[in-house]
Amino acid sequence: MFQRAAYINGYGWNNEGLQVATNVTEQKHHVSRDKRGQVLGNLRGFRGCTVWFTGLSGAGKTSVSFELEAYLVGRGIVAYGLDGDNIRTGLNKNLGFSKEDREENIRRVAEVARLFADSGVVALCSFVSPFSEDRDMARQIHRDADLPFFEVFVDTPLNVCEQRDVKGLYRKARAGSIKGFTGIDQNYDKPEHPDLVIKTVGATVEESMLQVAEMLEENGIIPRSVRPSASGIVDELFVSENLVRGALEEASNLPGLQITEVDLQWVQVLAEGWAAPLRGFMTEDQYLQSLHFNCLVEEAKPTNQSIPIVLPVNDADKERLEGVEAIALIHNGERYAILRKPTFYPHRKEERICRQFGTSHPDHPTIRLILDSGDWLVGGEIEVLQRIMWRDGLDEYRLTPNELRSKFHEMGADAVFAFQLRNPIHNGHALLMQDTRRRLLERGFRRPVLLLHPLGGWTKDDDVPLPVRMKQHQAVLEEGVLHSRDTVLAIFPSPMLYAGPTEVQWHAKARMTAGANFYIVGRDPAGLPHPDKSRGGDLFDPTHGSRVLKVAPGLTTLEIIPFRVAAYDRVAKKMSFFDPERKQDFDFISGTRMRGLAKSGENPPDGFMAPKAWRILAGYYQSLQKGQ
Repeated sequence: MFQRAAYINGYGWNNEGLQVATNVTEQKHHVSRDKRGQVLGNLRGFRGCTVWFTGLSGAGKTSVSFELEAYLVGRGIVAYGLDGDNIRTGLNKNLGFSKEDREENIRRVAEVARLFADSGVVALCSFVSPFSEDRDMARQIHRDADLPFFEVFVDTPLNVCEQRDVKGLYRKARAGSIKGFTGIDQNYDKPEHPDLVIKTVGATVEESMLQVAEMLEENGIIPRSVRPSASGIVDELFVSENLVRGALEEASNLPGLQITEVDLQWVQVLAEGWAAPLRGFMTEDQYLQSLHFNCLVEEAKPTNQSIPIVLPVNDADKERLEGVEAIALIHNGERYAILRKPTFYPHRKEERICRQFGTSHPDHPTIRLILDSGDWLVGGEIEVLQRIMWRDGLDEYRLTPNELRSKFHEMGADAVFAFQLRNPIHNGHALLMQDTRRRLLERGFRRPVLLLHPLGGWTKDDDVPLPVRMKQHQAVLEEGVLHSRDTVLAIFPSPMLYAGPTEVQWHAKARMTAGANFYIVGRDPAGLPHPDKSRGGDLFDPTHGSRVLKVAPGLTTLEIIPFRVAAYDRVAKKMSFFDPERKQDFDFISGTRMRGLAKSGENPPDGFMAPKAWRILAGYYQSLQKGQ
């Protein structure tokens, strides 16, 4: 540390004879680190830290550092690499290689890295930094600022570094034209307690880089879901195989509660872990958190859960079951689950409806279901006795979050982008997915995989049924509009709520649970026309879903891919992104018009939808006409 020795007019001299300022007062920022974290990068949250790569010249420090920089930035996390040569051509161009100049070089770099880290950037510093006391100083600078600092020792043997010698420095040092070169006539203090040791011999740059990425994950700097893995981290609520027989026997002797098909769909959602960490139908406290905060809060950590998952019961069932220790949940005579320690509380329908939908109009399809349901809710943890199968020929597509994560890992995915849909796929939808894949490849991802994930639970009566949609989606893949090699077609088991931006958060959170780290948000993705026909228009603003997702709590590991408006380009004769400068060339084909064409047997313009997929859709609507 410099020691001040004399003071004149606000300036002084230290014991090295350098003039330093003495009238300096630290100025406090008006912006907190948390606030910066909300706006910095695509994955919200403060991630500022410094990763200090040390090792001999030629060890691979800069190669690993710059690979990590590209990896993080490609995933929406702001990072910047500070390299020794680059710094010495600018900030430190006046410094030589004496011990004192080396110390000052490291001090300056550490202070710059501290500022980067304080701004929320992951600062990646690759410097030989041969002296342990200098590296300790860099760590202390960050410790004093309460910022994470990680020392990474790139441990490459001297003979390997000399073989690499891309700059010819070792050759010059051996010849005596460079004096004080680390490893030749200058000692290197090997780190005694680094945060990570990387051995580059026999490893690729990417493999070495991923070791650092894993360290950052383990220390909470970057979220784990940034890097898809096969790890089955999602808690499921199924009874263990060795306990199933006893649980089935217990369930057969418990008082039963008849549940609806929609209730059973929610049992499946809970059992497979889509709503983790929720372990059953919501208690009243959980219900209030979801209804008022769109989150569940455990140990001060919010988990997005924007829609209540509740089980309505009528007066008679409440009176019959109140006070029992457990209940068997029954559908069509089959016992599916045990609900433990049930608690009953009032189903305040008006409050729930208004908060969830922003309207209480009874012609809204889900509002009608709620109004017709019981006046009580029962909460409690559930144990699900068996995997729920619907035996409709589509069960092979109903992959759990853990099965999806494993599938992505098997495919070698380094990015997973999800697309939620409840309607048939036209080429405008496909364009969004194709464009997302292209952009991810441009960002450096090698194997982005699409999760094509149609909603498979209850939908309103005039929506296209799931079997028809699945057949239509499969036709889109067969015709090559989407690449089957890079696509996973699976069913999301949740019922549809038509709750606009509130429901969009649920759709995004569930896909994040399944391992997606990018989410495509379309126009009005969970909306519908206003149920009051006299008002006309949409119930929700078409842009609000995307805008809400960008700031929603508990979704910080998911990067939102905003909707780009696509329409039929009459000139190009295909679906294209809308160009307002030649708006006269575009035709917006609405869902109503599409259904009208299908019912009448007319074809849409060439390029609107894959022909085989259109024939499936048209056949469905024409069968409805015949049924009338």
